[in-house]
Amino acid sequence: MTNNLNTLVTIFGGSGFLGRHVVRALAKRHYRIRVAVRRPDLAGHLQPLGRVGQIHAVQANLRFPASVEDAVLDASIVINLAGILVERGAQRFDIVQAAGAGVVARTAAKAGARMIHVSAIGADEASPSRYAQSKARGEAAVLSLLPEATIFRPSIMFGPEDTFFNRFAALARLSPVLPLIGGGHTRFQPVFVGDVASAIARTADGGGTPGTIYELGGPEVKTFKELMEFILTTIERRRLLAPIPFGLAELQAGIMQLLPDPPLTRDQVALLKRDNVVSEAAQREGRTLAALGIDPASIAAVVPTYLWRFRKTGQFHVRAA
Repeated sequence: MTNNLNTLVTIFGGSGFLGRHVVRALAKRHYRIRVAVRRPDLAGHLQPLGRVGQIHAVQANLRFPASVEDAVLDASIVINLAGILVERGAQRFDIVQAAGAGVVARTAAKAGARMIHVSAIGADEASPSRYAQSKARGEAAVLSLLPEATIFRPSIMFGPEDTFFNRFAALARLSPVLPLIGGGHTRFQPVFVGDVASAIARTADGGGTPGTIYELGGPEVKTFKELMEFILTTIERRRLLAPIPFGLAELQAGIMQLLPDPPLTRDQVALLKRDNVVSEAAQREGRTLAALGIDPASIAAVVPTYLWRFRKTGQFHVRAA
């Protein structure tokens, strides 16, 4: 393994779901890691992922460029993972995912650092979703300032701390019905969070092609309905799968999004109107995990290892022969 102890990497949004896996992957490669987050006091779980003093959390807020400059000081590589799924207070899609990405790119360019930016499959200015629109604007801001930046667009990510499989498994434990928004026909290509982290770490090592937008998906394409059926099979529960038209789902989401931790928002319903899979162009042009030498893990190989706790008797249940 190459010794990268002289290389400092600054990661924005490094305390989240993807962030902890990126920190772990970089720590194994011996990078020095500075995690820039709004609440450093909530990033203590990252330090055990590396050696003493290897990982350090600092305060930074993308709305305040001076804090971003301080976080990037002396860094050779800047990784931007900052993103939100739900808008709250001053945390708005455009502020965090569009303008914020521009602030990070501008600062990285000024510091002469390489940049890796994580967006999302579906990033599109013409999308009906404001989330997807802001992701597209963020990509444009990054590439306009750092044309050699590498951008990753993952599909929905799965892993022990994910908010997709865990959330619906938890819902299935309590509710006799699981909703199929839009009939459950939207297609996804779930990707293991560890594979996305590996792609980022390999790029930090110098792999991949600068200035490229990679689309990251797993080995299988599944409809929303098929994913719900997989969850129910995994946790060994029977539930009714109820198709809900997009119009009705938007009305319900309009009420749910007023909750402190909304299970569904109108913007998320808008996202479900488009498939979330790796494009044919990305496959044809070699802008996928395979191009980075990564054989993606399947949901069947990973998801059951952490969804067992949603079974009636948890890990103690023995399946019939």
